Amino acid sequence: MLEHPYWLDTLEQTPPSIPTPLPSRADVVIIGAGYTGLVAARHLARGGASVVVVEHGEIGSGASSRNGGQVLTGLKVDAATLVSQHGETRARELFDVSTRAIEDVEAIVSEERIECGFERTGHLMAAVKPSHFAAFRDEQALLARVFGQRVELVSPSEQRAELGSNRYHGLLIDPESRAINPAQYVHGLAAAARRVGAAIVTNTAVTSVKNAGAEWVVRTTANIVAAKNVLIATNGYTGRATPALRRRFVPIGSYIITTEPLGEARATELLPRNRMAFDSKNFLFYFRRTDDHRLLFGGRAEFSAPNANTTRRAAAILRQGMTEVFPQLADVRVDYAWGGHVAFTRDQMPHAGLLDGLYYAGGYCGHGIAMATHLGGQIARRLAGEAVDHPFVNDRFPAIPFYTGRPWFLPLAGTYYRLLDWLQ
Repeated sequence: MLEHPYWLDTLEQTPPSIPTPLPSRADVVIIGAGYTGLVAARHLARGGASVVVVEHGEIGSGASSRNGGQVLTGLKVDAATLVSQHGETRARELFDVSTRAIEDVEAIVSEERIECGFERTGHLMAAVKPSHFAAFRDEQALLARVFGQRVELVSPSEQRAELGSNRYHGLLIDPESRAINPAQYVHGLAAAARRVGAAIVTNTAVTSVKNAGAEWVVRTTANIVAAKNVLIATNGYTGRATPALRRRFVPIGSYIITTEPLGEARATELLPRNRMAFDSKNFLFYFRRTDDHRLLFGGRAEFSAPNANTTRRAAAILRQGMTEVFPQLADVRVDYAWGGHVAFTRDQMPHAGLLDGLYYAGGYCGHGIAMATHLGGQIARRLAGEAVDHPFVNDRFPAIPFYTGRPWFLPLAGTYYRLLDWLQ
């Protein structure tokens, strides 16, 4: 079993590139070469700014190459909660951002001609209990009335047309979600940013960011670079160099396994219409087919930071979950297992803005592919001096009380949500 993201092995092999030296000065330093940082770099460099992106590892080595490649409609907060917390008008405004975010991905993929398997597949949500399917009916009505979003319900007796499992009690189908190869997408973004002049410096950690009056001094393991502005695009990998933002993002482990190739017929039996899929638990499973007919199966199997031990424990948990959902895969080999960090916020909403003089965007709560693309562009516009009127771009982002970046409370939260999954 290989303990690295399956997606990395789908990248074309290219000759090693000459390392990019870190310049001593730039208009903008961006910390993090994931979706957020690379979209922002592309936008700013196209506008004539000198931009350097500094990445601790390789391009996209955080969540941008470690996710499940599900480009989903909606937000982490469900439609009913949005309405109850914000009222119908504001809830519609927030929800509409997710649609615009998917459109942004589509526009960049088309404009930059990024080959990344981007396609409209739709998604299905599978009801773990009969009561969850009953709740789907209320959600269907609310989505249509308030958000203009049309979804379809599939009864348990008919769900085999969509899902080769008897584990669930009916489905909700949203046809608007997309699939993507996340590693191919992030590398395509990097190529696009470089074409317009952005410098991307990899394998270089930022150790401190200090205000020096008229400019910022960014100290790294390679050198020091001075910049007029700094954008923090580290999301679930936000570190000690930016402690204020670290108090606002909670990194939560998410893990994925990928099977051996199953063959087209066997893979098609699992998800006949090639939907992106997830279930209705708080500790949900999510799964999809790959282009070479594997099953990718993920979930919150471990709270600890990914390492060799946690990845193997999580892989065992996920394999058990996979065979409960698909007993026909009991004899299948798992070829890949890996983990990464998803960044959550206190209100389970994304945020972008200015914090202590530093620009930032993040907190995507598991909806990062489209939202990171979208907010990367929006915060770049604001950084460039444009007026940005956007519900997620503002400077109101309070810190989490009694939290300094080490999520000590996650085991308690885990117990709470497991109890909810049992009770609801």
